[in-house]
Parts: sequence; structure tokens; C-alpha cells
Amino acid sequence: MSNYGSTPPPPPGGQPGSPSPQDQAKGFFGALFDFGFNHFITPMIVKFVYVLATIALVLGWLIFLIAAFSQSAGAGVVVLLLGPVGVVLYLAFIRMTLEFYLAIVRMSEDIHRRP
Repeated sequence: MSNYGSTPPPPPGGQPGSPSPQDQAKGFFGALFDFGFNHFITPMIVKFVYVLATIALVLGWLIFLIAAFSQSAGAGVVVLLLGPVGVVLYLAFIRMTLEFYLAIVRMSEDIHRRP
């Protein structure tokens, strides 16, 4: 019987990228002040950083929109129509950058766990 199409077994030690019980017990501030750099803080803060970036981009666009409408109606319409495209593109770039950092940390964790 062939195993084609079946899902592979999970890797030993739990799901990939999931924090170990020791990392979970360490906590955010424990990892932040770990001067030996034995625990990674990136997986703990990447979601928070993404939410902050999203809020900052939208607020920045709104402020720019108000400033553009105060200059002229034409400039305001241009910012109203093209601004969301710029926000989405910049947000995609931020997301890819954060995913890259997280992937590097997860690879490092996986390599560190190998016997």
C-alpha cells in the first residue's frame, strides 16, 4: 500500500515553531532580560508588532488624507484613492519582513533542538 497523499507524521518534540515548555515558563520579561540569549523573544512579539504597524499605517494615511484635503480637493481625492494601495503594499512588505525574521528564529530553534 502506498503512502502517497497521506500526511507525514509530526516531527518529534511537538509542532514546529511551537515554544517549548521551558520557553513558555520563561515568559516575555524573562526572555527580554535573558542576557545569555538562550530564549528567543521574536515569536512572542511578532503579532504585536504587526498589529502596531497596521494601526500606524492606517493612522498615518488618515493624517495624510486630512492634510491633503486641507490643501485642495484634488489632492485629497488622489490620496483617498491611491493611499490604500500604498498602505496595503507597505503592510505586505512589513508582513514579509516579519515572516522572514520569524522563519530564521524557527530554523534556529529547530537546529538547536537537534541531537
